[in-house]
Amino acid sequence: MSKPLVRVLRFSYLLALGLYFLTGSARADLVWNAQTGWRVDGGVLSGLTGTEGRNALDLMNKARAAEEKENYASAASTYEKIAKKYINSIYAPEALYRAARARLARKQYNKAFEDFQEVIRQYPNTKRFNEIIGEQYRITSALLDGARNRIFWGLIPSFTNREKAVQNFEVVLNNAPYSDYAPLALMNITRGHQRLGNHEEAIDALDRLINNYPQHLLLPDAYLKLAQTHASLVEGPEYDQASSRDATSYYEDFMILFPNDPNVSAAAKGASDMKTMLASSKVRMGDFYFYKRDNYTAAKVLYNEAITVYPDSEIAVLARKKLVAVEAKATGKPAPANAPSTEPKKKRFWLF
Repeated sequence: MSKPLVRVLRFSYLLALGLYFLTGSARADLVWNAQTGWRVDGGVLSGLTGTEGRNALDLMNKARAAEEKENYASAASTYEKIAKKYINSIYAPEALYRAARARLARKQYNKAFEDFQEVIRQYPNTKRFNEIIGEQYRITSALLDGARNRIFWGLIPSFTNREKAVQNFEVVLNNAPYSDYAPLALMNITRGHQRLGNHEEAIDALDRLINNYPQHLLLPDAYLKLAQTHASLVEGPEYDQASSRDATSYYEDFMILFPNDPNVSAAAKGASDMKTMLASSKVRMGDFYFYKRDNYTAAKVLYNEAITVYPDSEIAVLARKKLVAVEAKATGKPAPANAPSTEPKKKRFWLF
């Protein structure tokens, strides 16, 4: 056998042996026993050897002892030290996880979230993945509902910070976009933006929920909230009616897609209000061209559009009467004797 071939075989053997040990280490579990402390179970290596390994294990036991005595500040500090110093060992992900739990016990919500996030970032294959996502979701929900993160070693509550909560929900969504928490995170992102007055961002979150999770149980709520959010942007018949049209569209989609939903009557009223607003806007514009510009063609077009928008409404009845008045004015014929006045009432100013 040639020397080059021997070298290749030797290298392959060493590589296979190294992979064996690495996978053995990955499969190992870190187990806690109140009598014996921490131990590595079911694997080959802890990732550390000799004095370094003993030091790491001693620190893990020290941190756990502090944790058991509810000295969470000391426990968290020691666990975080282990995670930083022995980053490639089997102890690091468990240390970060337990540090996060200790921070959470002290209501240091932001630091707890960050430690949980470090586990996900550095050790994405952790067996605690789903549990950590759940903890991050619960922490962020509490912050959105007004929980106050504690600062200065967990002693003093800070101000509420819903902006931070919205940011954290985006992190949860990015961590686990296909989990059960993802649509819930988007709904909470919507809620957070609505409370902060960020309507466009709320609409974006609802759009993402509808487009990315079309079979989710939250879909009816998303359609209804999307319609309501667009409706909240409507300022009156004198202004641009893009939001009225969007709101109407989502209200009607909701009624078509979810005809048995208990909120159908609320959606029907919402759609009616929006169509009334849009038709009123058309009438106002028609009045402008009729009474201020004597542009009878434009006025007729706009009154007809008002009727088309909401044909069975009181606004449509008014628009039809105005069409009669426009036709009479355009042809020079007098309006029917029984036709009610359609000219907008002039504003009166009172002096006291």
